[in-house]
Amino acid sequence: MSKIAFILLCHKDPEAVIKQAQRLTAKDDYMSIHFDARAPKAQFERIRNALADNPHVTFARRRVKCGWGAWSLVEATLLAIEAAVAAFPKATHFYMLSGDCMAIKSAEYTHEFLDDTDADFIESFDFFESDWIKTGIQAERLIYRHYFNERENKRMFYAAINLQKRLGLERAIPADLQIMIGSQWWCLRRRTIEWILEFTRQRRDVMRFFRTTWIPDETFFQTLVRHLVPEEEIRSRTLTFLLFSDYGMPVTFYNDHYDLLMSQDYLFARKISPEAQELKRRLGVLYSSDGAEFQISNEGRSLYTFLSGRGREGRRFAPRFWEGESSLGRDRELLIVVCKKWHVAKRLVWRIQQLTNIPAVEYLFNETDCPLPDLGGIQTSMDKRHRHRRALMRMLFDYYDSDRLLICLDPANLDLLQDFYGDRSGTRLLEVQCNFSDAYLVGHAKRVGLAGDHTKPEALRRLLPTIRGDVLFESEAIRGAEFPNHGLLREWEPPEQSARALGDFLQVPPETAQEIARTDHLFAD
Repeated sequence: MSKIAFILLCHKDPEAVIKQAQRLTAKDDYMSIHFDARAPKAQFERIRNALADNPHVTFARRRVKCGWGAWSLVEATLLAIEAAVAAFPKATHFYMLSGDCMAIKSAEYTHEFLDDTDADFIESFDFFESDWIKTGIQAERLIYRHYFNERENKRMFYAAINLQKRLGLERAIPADLQIMIGSQWWCLRRRTIEWILEFTRQRRDVMRFFRTTWIPDETFFQTLVRHLVPEEEIRSRTLTFLLFSDYGMPVTFYNDHYDLLMSQDYLFARKISPEAQELKRRLGVLYSSDGAEFQISNEGRSLYTFLSGRGREGRRFAPRFWEGESSLGRDRELLIVVCKKWHVAKRLVWRIQQLTNIPAVEYLFNETDCPLPDLGGIQTSMDKRHRHRRALMRMLFDYYDSDRLLICLDPANLDLLQDFYGDRSGTRLLEVQCNFSDAYLVGHAKRVGLAGDHTKPEALRRLLPTIRGDVLFESEAIRGAEFPNHGLLREWEPPEQSARALGDFLQVPPETAQEIARTDHLFAD
């Protein structure tokens, strides 16, 4: 059975560190602690004294002052690893943690998980080929030497880079290494850890190289594991669940995130709020429990994206210059059916096409496999369709040789509506409003990844009001935009009233509108 040596890097809150060590070693695992030398010595002594009688806890042989993005974080990790290897010969796995991490599975589940897979878990992506780095300097992290900390002395940090650029002082990367990058939260087998320690003793050139790279905790272990371990024994993922906001800041978890965290396909989570005492208590009880069952739905990331995006109205990006100077054509008319239930809109459009000569394309901005003619490649990806939206629509008008064209949009596409209404062409809008049962909203949540087949019913019940409110919000946003020629077709209204809305929208005779309004099973799920 696996035995874990937790490698804990921490810098504050001695009481939380003590509790974390007691909790994680209660099931016969181990912990090696490095407490930042920047923190007061009295805090460190408080931790050491409280854990002195725990044979499953050890400490790094010395404390170093840690700085974000600096080599000191790797140095502190290596010191804690060395202490763990020496103190705990029975440890089979070494799991990197911070003071903000907590287990989100039981110890029983965690050990079984590690027993089932003989592999190292560490994010490991090619530094130059992947898009792992989203902002800031990239190649400069490696090819220049960094003696200043960007967060502590920004002026000198960038002055040193610019000086090296001017003098042509780029350095070579060790020839036999493929530099990899990924999260610093890893879980490695004992054999791998021993290989890494031996490598650090043998390859002083590599150690000198990484000592002056920027943010080496995202490249050092990631590179060495890939260099030393067969690829088939590496799982390029972290076992610690963490999220980042649009601004690159880690998302913090609170008391009401217990069910969400339990359902993720991870063993730990970061960051747990210091104030989330009830969450910490419940997770602590969970870790020590036996026989706990977990239904993994893994909707955490998509749910966070959904919730954090609520209220945005499509103004996240600046207008594209080619869209500002192009037009669908002054004499053309774009007809837009907006409906959250896509199958209802498609049924309506199918009937309209049967009874009129208006060409129609369904959810071309929402469904990748929406049938489209060959327009020279502009239609091949969703990214291209959105980026060249007006050019795409002009080409569709030309393809169908028509001055009228009907398309379907999801109510969430407010930015597209605003863009098309800003064109010189004529635009008419028919919003189809439907009833939404709980069963439909559950299915919608699963289709868009907000829930999975194993999401617990109580979690879905908490999610439903949010989804229902979001659907209503989208409709309110459209109404608030005060688009001209905006008609409403409501499921709960009689066919006669629907016919009037359809007649105004399509500009067709009343008898044609009435026939469309009486489409069989138009709103059926």
